[in-house]
Amino acid sequence: MTANWSAFTAAEPDLAQLVEERFGAFTHHTLATLRKDGSPRTSGLEVRFLNGELWLGMMPDSLKALDLLRDPRFALQANPGEGQSLGGGDVRISGRAVEVVDAATKAEYVEEVEPPEPFHLFRTELTEVVRTYVEDDKYLVVQVWKPGEPVRLIKRT
Repeated sequence: MTANWSAFTAAEPDLAQLVEERFGAFTHHTLATLRKDGSPRTSGLEVRFLNGELWLGMMPDSLKALDLLRDPRFALQANPGEGQSLGGGDVRISGRAVEVVDAATKAEYVEEVEPPEPFHLFRTELTEVVRTYVEDDKYLVVQVWKPGEPVRLIKRT
């Protein structure tokens, strides 16, 4: 089961806002894809939250784009920033990336973002959103959301 960004926002608006804030705090984040041989590849990436979707834009024929065209599974981690504070927590999103080939949709994206062209554009289908943070300098708290399920909260000392 997957959900787009607007479905996640409707289901868990507070967590969605925190996740957007973490991704909005920095420009570059880390994308994990799968190579031809199944091993992981990590790459830097900028993301956009627009029109109820989480978008991934990439240079034409970049290795990460080719990975996603072959196997759409991905994991995306928000830039943790400097130091060890992780202001707002560690945030990760997993899912599937679907290439957008519709000219009108790409034109809307270009109008809003003004990326260098040509480019690959992927719309995301989420399978999991995870936020990990420290509470009261005592607990490690993990929030896990999956489509169709309420947020699961795990607290460890």
